Amino acid sequence: MLARGVADSVVVNQASPGQGDGTRAESPSEWPSTRVQGRVWPGEDPGPLGDLHGDAARVCGVLDDIGEPVILVGHSYGGAVTEAGDHPMVDRLVYIAAFVLDAGESCMSTAIGACMGRPNLAEGSVTGPDETITLDPMIAAACLYNDCDDTTVGWAALRLGPHPLANLQQEPMAVAWRTRPSTYVVYADDLVVHPELQRAQARRCTSTVEWPTGHLPFPSRPALVVNLLGERATANE
Repeated sequence: MLARGVADSVVVNQASPGQGDGTRAESPSEWPSTRVQGRVWPGEDPGPLGDLHGDAARVCGVLDDIGEPVILVGHSYGGAVTEAGDHPMVDRLVYIAAFVLDAGESCMSTAIGACMGRPNLAEGSVTGPDETITLDPMIAAACLYNDCDDTTVGWAALRLGPHPLANLQQEPMAVAWRTRPSTYVVYADDLVVHPELQRAQARRCTSTVEWPTGHLPFPSRPALVVNLLGERATANE
């Protein structure tokens, strides 16, 4: 188990660097009950590690380096990367507005046609010649950062980057939520992953909590994330 009152965490953020970035909320004074031991930006490596399984391999490398039990946190697309949750150093899983994939599923197949009626993030996606997608900054501001202040929106928009399409189409090679205790966090005001889709995904997890936030509470409501990880570190499930 983890040290009492301290959660060693590895955070796997969503697609593009900047979209899920919580570094603005990572000073020691703001993260008193958790140590973020590693952070992985899925798809950021243009080489062999640029797909879902490469991202999971990078997570496993971080876990090898840490060498002690951690909470593996997956945000948005990062939930799919928790196929790395089978690693022996993973004590439990936390899915934050994330995809909880089963065998034979992908992020794209799970999301297509699900829970329409909110802004369509795909309308702001621009496909590149190298099979990547980027987001229009205006669409990103409306969908990703809808409950962030203007300073945070401007800071994060400058860090948007491309993401390989292949990641969203691949199926996991391991389904860690079947063998690890897990918590799902539903974001009720999320304009990226529809809350009803999140609730459906949450039924696969051990426990569920729901917050009245948009897709990125890391910079807007950091205490919610910090307190949850601290609680999960001492949970008996």
